[in-house]
Amino acid sequence: MPDVSIIIPAYREEKAISGVVRNICRVMDLTGRSYEILVVDDGSDDETAAEAQKAGARILPHPYNIGNGAAVKTGIRNARGEILVTLDGDGQHSSEDIPRLLDKMDVYDMAVGARRSDSKRSFLRRAANRIYNWFATYMCGRRIEDLTSGFRAVKTDIARRFLSLLPNTFSYPTTITMAVIRSGYSLVYVPITTNRRVGVSKIRPIRDGSRFFLIIVKIATLFSPMRIFLPVSAIMFLLGLGYGLFKIFFMGGRYGPTSAMLMTVSVVVFMVGLVSEQVAQLRFDRAESFRERSHDQGHDEME
Repeated sequence: MPDVSIIIPAYREEKAISGVVRNICRVMDLTGRSYEILVVDDGSDDETAAEAQKAGARILPHPYNIGNGAAVKTGIRNARGEILVTLDGDGQHSSEDIPRLLDKMDVYDMAVGARRSDSKRSFLRRAANRIYNWFATYMCGRRIEDLTSGFRAVKTDIARRFLSLLPNTFSYPTTITMAVIRSGYSLVYVPITTNRRVGVSKIRPIRDGSRFFLIIVKIATLFSPMRIFLPVSAIMFLLGLGYGLFKIFFMGGRYGPTSAMLMTVSVVVFMVGLVSEQVAQLRFDRAESFRERSHDQGHDEME
């Protein structure tokens, strides 16, 4: 069984995929680690699969275009290595950085390639990533240096644990990063410099940008609901209180039903968040208990 499984989701990457696979082979041969390269062809209508196979990759084809995240999930399901490395098939990630990620896996559960400021990115994507990083930092309670980077290494058993949470779109790095942090696993960022991609980008800033925010809120709600409910409750309560006092002291009126309604709803939102927090904790405890029982059963069978 290989030590490392390298997963490359690819869609219409016939111009770049061969060079990407060959560079990975060259770098991994120098490390002395056993490895496999899985190229998941996400329904390409060009020679992506053929070029990757010629270069030495194992091909996992999709019958039609399902999504970048779906391709990564297919790779995770079929990987045989103890450590997974994911990177793009468009040539923007440097194969020389793979050993730097793998070196961190003796200590950490996941290592993410964080793009430096000199990386080849558009101004719009650079600005959007800063907003995502700030928002995710608040949600996770830990500094997030690069939320959307698709270049990362993660232990296989951890990646498979969160497989059902991963979306089929480009938002999968967002999901797995937040899930790993909120579950208490260790993560480290490794600075990298990306190149300009070969071909046309598949990401649409407006469509995929809104998905990123929804994914952040979804994961935060699953793992730490009070990060969402508490600020909403506090804002509604302060609005109701402030509006009521304004009516009394500046308009000479009564407190009014609007203020009372806002404050009442704020209490309801807070209570819903409190219950959701308990449900999330029970869900986490049950998952941990199931994982421990499965581990013990597997250990007993081996004995």
